[in-house]
Amino acid sequence: MAFPPAFIDELVARNPIEDVVGQYVNLKRSGGNLFGLCPFHGEKTASFSVAPDKGIYYCFGCHKGGGVINFQMEVEGLSYPDAVRALAKRCGMTVPEDEQYQSRYRQQERLWALHKEAARFFHSQLYAPVGQAALNYALGRGMPKSTLTTFGIGYAPDSWDSMVKAMRAKGYTDQELIDSGLVTKSQKNGNLFDRFRDRLMFPIIDVRGNVIGFGGRIMKNDKDAAKYLNSPETMIFNKRKNLFALNLAKKSKLGYLILVEGYMDAIALHQYGFDCAVASLGTALTEDGATLLSKYTDQVVLIYDGDTAGQNATKRAIPILEKAGLQVKVLQMRDAKDPDEFLKKFGADKFKVLLEESSNRVEYQLNAIRKKYDLREDDQKVKFLHECADLISTLGSPVQREVYGGRVAEAAKISMDAMKLEISRAWKRRQYQQKKKQEAIDLAPAKALQPKSRTIRYDNVKSAMAEECVIAQILRQPALLDQTKNLQAEAFSSELLGRVYGQLKNRHDQGMDVSVAVLSDLSGEEMSHITAITQRQQETVSEKALSDCVRTILAEHQASSVSSEDDLLALQNKLRERKGLGV
Repeated sequence: MAFPPAFIDELVARNPIEDVVGQYVNLKRSGGNLFGLCPFHGEKTASFSVAPDKGIYYCFGCHKGGGVINFQMEVEGLSYPDAVRALAKRCGMTVPEDEQYQSRYRQQERLWALHKEAARFFHSQLYAPVGQAALNYALGRGMPKSTLTTFGIGYAPDSWDSMVKAMRAKGYTDQELIDSGLVTKSQKNGNLFDRFRDRLMFPIIDVRGNVIGFGGRIMKNDKDAAKYLNSPETMIFNKRKNLFALNLAKKSKLGYLILVEGYMDAIALHQYGFDCAVASLGTALTEDGATLLSKYTDQVVLIYDGDTAGQNATKRAIPILEKAGLQVKVLQMRDAKDPDEFLKKFGADKFKVLLEESSNRVEYQLNAIRKKYDLREDDQKVKFLHECADLISTLGSPVQREVYGGRVAEAAKISMDAMKLEISRAWKRRQYQQKKKQEAIDLAPAKALQPKSRTIRYDNVKSAMAEECVIAQILRQPALLDQTKNLQAEAFSSELLGRVYGQLKNRHDQGMDVSVAVLSDLSGEEMSHITAITQRQQETVSEKALSDCVRTILAEHQASSVSSEDDLLALQNKLRERKGLGV
């Protein structure tokens, strides 16, 4: 969204980045910069830096970076306009009446309000005569009225348009209803009808307390209908970036979070005192979901169903959670298919014992390997030992490798020396493979120079390196822009770098601030990449280096233009030849 540049300058100036970041990160000064543990990925050694003089942050671990607005976007999961609004509120500034921004934010506010009204409607229907069967079902599943109120559970009547009529009566337009995803439009006659019908309704609430979507459980045994139906993606709802009940679990004092598959499991755990339970939204755990969890805990207990699908989901979730810096433990259900059933059968005390016995991810994975092989057969035993050695060789600590190696040796009834040798061979194989991989990267410098983000690619690496140098130089000394008057953004081979150069040049021409912090219309990955360039290009500002880079960019642009013209000419000649042959 477009905001007046002068407003952005003042906003950045009145929100010192060290103060804003300091609300989320414990920062300690080292030289001219401040350092702390990165809020975007798990780490034990501080690699997250803040440069107050430049107004930027950068993590040398996960490579995220940017200015104060970008930080607010990343840490709170906000859009650019919402981050601007939050910072303006923080420092007491009034957001200018930008029509495009105001229009979008008003639309978001209307959708939040509409979902809140829909949640109230569904909850009221649960206690109406039309919802008697649903209420009996909920009570029969062990959910007292206090739980129904806490989670806002409701009922969508078995009607084509009861919710549509209720929301229209509240003043919401048909377009707003369509945008909410709560209704479906008939292709035949254009009529609107309720998306959720005859379902127990679970509001999905984000960490800021907004109702952003719903999950509906079917009330009838219908093989043709999905057991659970979730809201579609909308302006305010992205199921990959949200988790059910996190709005409640984030307040837990238990020191860990429990991740389960379904709404009912999460609700049951809360009822029995485990108020740290959350559930994924009808999809496998995503990196976004893991990152969200890491903002509120450093340990997660995985409790997926014991069936094949649940165990496969567990295997997929473990590396995703560990990548987000989380310690992972796995609880395997016994004598029950899921936590909801176990709690109802055996109660909270026995579940607590089960929770305390939950294994770490290595134990879980070794047990999973053990179940695949019959150790009474020699060939099966050899395969078991090879697979276990491969897993153990991934552990960074020699102590861990020895402890788990000993357990495997005992299970297979072989000597510890033999197991150590097998693990050592697997370790060396892994080290060799990593070395070869690094050598391949070293032998392909053009590939190594590509941005880390998969969404940003350089088609002309030679020109892009010169373009990076220009950006870095002028960010350190904006006055150098006076010497690049013959360089236009269109000459840049990288669309992103050209766009950034254009913004900086326009601001300089208007006598405004030139810095990373004031850049706009960049995604999080784009902002991180630009910040990384400023960290990487640390050489002294040089007018000669700048002029050399400008010459390289212009030469590469001219060569590219000539090549394009030659290609067009060749195509034109080819078409003429075809016509001459009568083709």
